[in-house]
Amino acid sequence: MKILLKSATIVDASSKHHLKKRDVLIENSKISKIAATIPSSEKVKEISLKNLHISQGWFDSSVSFGEPGFEERETIENGLKTAAYSGFTSVAVNANSFPITDSKGHIKFLKSKAEGNAVSLYPIGALTVGSKGTDLAELYDMRNEGAVSFYDYKNPIANANLLKIALQYTQNFDGLVQSFPFEKSVARNGMVNEEVNSTRLGLKGIPALSEELQIIRDLYILEYTGGKLHIPTISTKKSVELIRDAKKKGLKATCSVAIFNLILTDDVLEEFDTNYKLLPPLRTKEDTKALLKGLKDGTIDGITSDHNPIDVEHKKTEFDHAHFGSIGLEGCFGALNMVLGIEQSVNALTSLKKTFKIPSEKIEEGNRAELTLFNPDETWKFAEKDILSTSKNAALLGSKLKGKPYGIVSNNQLVLNK
Repeated sequence: MKILLKSATIVDASSKHHLKKRDVLIENSKISKIAATIPSSEKVKEISLKNLHISQGWFDSSVSFGEPGFEERETIENGLKTAAYSGFTSVAVNANSFPITDSKGHIKFLKSKAEGNAVSLYPIGALTVGSKGTDLAELYDMRNEGAVSFYDYKNPIANANLLKIALQYTQNFDGLVQSFPFEKSVARNGMVNEEVNSTRLGLKGIPALSEELQIIRDLYILEYTGGKLHIPTISTKKSVELIRDAKKKGLKATCSVAIFNLILTDDVLEEFDTNYKLLPPLRTKEDTKALLKGLKDGTIDGITSDHNPIDVEHKKTEFDHAHFGSIGLEGCFGALNMVLGIEQSVNALTSLKKTFKIPSEKIEEGNRAELTLFNPDETWKFAEKDILSTSKNAALLGSKLKGKPYGIVSNNQLVLNK
């Protein structure tokens, strides 16, 4: 396959071509030439798009597709197609299926379903058997089969000793443990952020304390054991401060923030729209400001769409009974670009590759071509027609966004939005 990208602005701080407009020739999955002008030929597929920008391929560290077990929510095939159209060249898929991904056989199944796809799928194995929090799963075997991390998706590790053992054991093979920051005994049956709005609307609250207590405990354990700990989707000002202090101590602690918690607050709950029932819950303006600052200064290592399709039956119901979660791949870049700008947005969408050990190469001649194509200046309103996922539970629905992906070049394939 030969592709010629015409007049593309390269956004890659590690490249000598950073922020320069160049023609880029790709041959047999590698970048063969970068120049001010490259002549076309009949054997080359020429791509000329309005305000074309390219960057290293984006990576999403927290994606759920449903399959196996919940194919009505999202299949792997459609999920990867959605990721490609949304600008992502690689995704880490959560153990959020039935059966739970807790063995090397399950890891092998996920990888086989993604074979030949433009988007690379990296499985996340459950930390415990069935994500029940009792016994450690086959961590070493799953790692050897291709698992990039171990995480009981949205299930906190209640047993402190279990986390201690996991962090000690995974050091033998440089494994990455994830711990969801959620103390259930404090959160109880909460549904939204415990604050003025929850009281006014009569909705059971989830205190910021439930997140912060768990993070404090986990960081103390990490300091004792060593190892690598990733704290996914933090949501409060205090959480940012705790992780900032941990990094200053030299602990191998990383974290992410979901796009929803970065741009939305609990003020949107006014109409009891279950699309806004998320975990972690939407917090206050003070929290979003702190999260944004943490992302800019590197305390927060990267952004995730936290893409979690939920079928209509479990989402379009009373707020009390609706499941937590929202799809997020489709609007992730446009929302992020609204508050960060081009360079910082690209950094936030690629920086977690280092944490999860995802292959990454700068945009230079001779390197592998794994690129995201996008227009950072297009403004649009996220509508139902823009939803590519099977499920339609979108917290960003109706939001004004800036920046739209054109598609990707990855795994010797070109995928462009229709």
